[in-house]
Amino acid sequence: MAMTVGDFIVERLYQWGVRRIYGYPGDGINGVFGALNRSKEKIKFIQARHEEMAAFMAAADAKFTGELGVCISTSGPGASHLLTGLYDARMDHVPVLAIAGQQSRMALGGHYQQELDLVSMFKDVAGAFVQQASEPSQVRHLVDRAIRTAIGERRVTAIILPNDLQELEYTDPPHLHGTVHSGVGYSKPKVVPYDADLQRAADVLNSGKKVAMLVGAGALNATDEVIAVAEKLGAGVAKALLGKAALPDALPWVTGSIGLLGTEASYKLMNECDTLLMVGSGFPYSEFLPQEGKARGVQIDLKADMLSLRYPMEVNLEGDAAETLRALLPLLQEKTDQTWRSSIEGWRKSSDETLKARALEDVSPINPQRVAYELSPQLPDRAIITSDSGSCANWYARDIQIRRGMMCSLSGGLASMGAAVPYAIAAKFAHPDRPVIALVGDGAMQMNNMAELITVAKYWREWGNGKWICAVFNNEDLNQVTWEQRVMNGDPKFEASQNIPDVPYHQFAESIGLKGLFVDRGENVAAAWEEALASDRPVVITFKTSPDVAPLPPHFTLQQAKKFASALLQGDPNERGIIKETAKQMLSSILPGRKDKGD
Repeated sequence: MAMTVGDFIVERLYQWGVRRIYGYPGDGINGVFGALNRSKEKIKFIQARHEEMAAFMAAADAKFTGELGVCISTSGPGASHLLTGLYDARMDHVPVLAIAGQQSRMALGGHYQQELDLVSMFKDVAGAFVQQASEPSQVRHLVDRAIRTAIGERRVTAIILPNDLQELEYTDPPHLHGTVHSGVGYSKPKVVPYDADLQRAADVLNSGKKVAMLVGAGALNATDEVIAVAEKLGAGVAKALLGKAALPDALPWVTGSIGLLGTEASYKLMNECDTLLMVGSGFPYSEFLPQEGKARGVQIDLKADMLSLRYPMEVNLEGDAAETLRALLPLLQEKTDQTWRSSIEGWRKSSDETLKARALEDVSPINPQRVAYELSPQLPDRAIITSDSGSCANWYARDIQIRRGMMCSLSGGLASMGAAVPYAIAAKFAHPDRPVIALVGDGAMQMNNMAELITVAKYWREWGNGKWICAVFNNEDLNQVTWEQRVMNGDPKFEASQNIPDVPYHQFAESIGLKGLFVDRGENVAAAWEEALASDRPVVITFKTSPDVAPLPPHFTLQQAKKFASALLQGDPNERGIIKETAKQMLSSILPGRKDKGD
């Protein structure tokens, strides 16, 4: 039987090392699906409930393996559904290839059913490389160049395949003028700055008396190097959300997350330092970095367009985090004065005490902070944790303590709702032997994650073990936005937009063959985690949490305090609960009746 274009594409993907494709079928891509079927699972196809979730899975696969993630869809709505997940990959700089079907070549331009201008549609998200095939011998270099671009530049790329082309016989390009002859293979380069630039960076860092470091996703494979540099400089290290797994939290000079979801220790670290070393991070909130001019700066990043973007750095080093830190280390002078390090460790200890007190504060029905706090010490070695966007990300960021060997991630740059469950599914396919835990708000569950539990039910027996848990923070509120309305806009909660139905997620899980647990008392949280972690099948836990516990930033500005007070004075529907719980979280000074005289 002659090899079709679809057969060739599957074989070429396999030659590039692709072993999993996430997606959903349709007649626009049937030729490739037929080839996948004929290949006898040479490449495993994983059927999501929705193409957006398939793209999230591809992004997560790339994050948790360091390799190419691949998703596939039919034409028209199937292709357009991919966009959100692809933007997640693009904004977090992970390599993903999208393969989309298209109407037949003869119909293009004829306003045919499901005919969209996919090249134009993908042009922004997959601008590094997006092409539509028009001839069988063309697909070889399209596949090769799309993959090499994606992994080499850590970008999203896309290939569009008209449906009639997929069924044609594949032929190699002839040895003629006007043809392209490509090949398989890519070797990652060693990217290190010149010695003179490394010395300039060392001079800045050596002159500092109070050095702070901020690490992000670019430092995930540089744990030992970051530790060595931090120890030599006597530095404290804060972690951007995507870099949460870059360092174990057991180190007393690691101050935890930074920013609105961060700790007071990280806030103080950045405010008090005189020198900043940023490694592999695009952390966006400059107000949580040192004030401009108060600290000298050095930044290391593999992408030049991320350098000196958040803070005006004195030395910008384009290079791989581990390789560059390794080259920089011999040039650094060891700090002998431990005063700064002692201050950092004191701030860290104080932050830990504050987080513990807040998590264990008695709240009805459950304090949401406690859900993450009680999970943290029970996390198995090598666990993978995913979080959704929303208030649950606050508790993930602050209360989950990461140990060496664990992995964790979320939708970082895009901060999209709905990523936690597809991320957790992809994590389990990529690492079937590892326990996986997803932390999800009820808003994201209702938006699109609940349907993906069906995907878990479909596949979990193939994973080898059933250690997969989805924890739902059920507060019947789009909680993060509710608090943003109060604190950023000074508006009371808008119930029409914020209230969402109470859904028994655990019962839905049981109805499709998974294990379900329901918890509505704080003293039962730890036991629920213990039971879920011991289960031999996937578990969905509904934690009935309070919507009135504020996801407090590490520093509450006067302007935020005024906005919050204004929201309460206008008659917030949750006013009594908010006042009670916020007072417990030590913000009583901003409540109504304590206004500044100048207001």
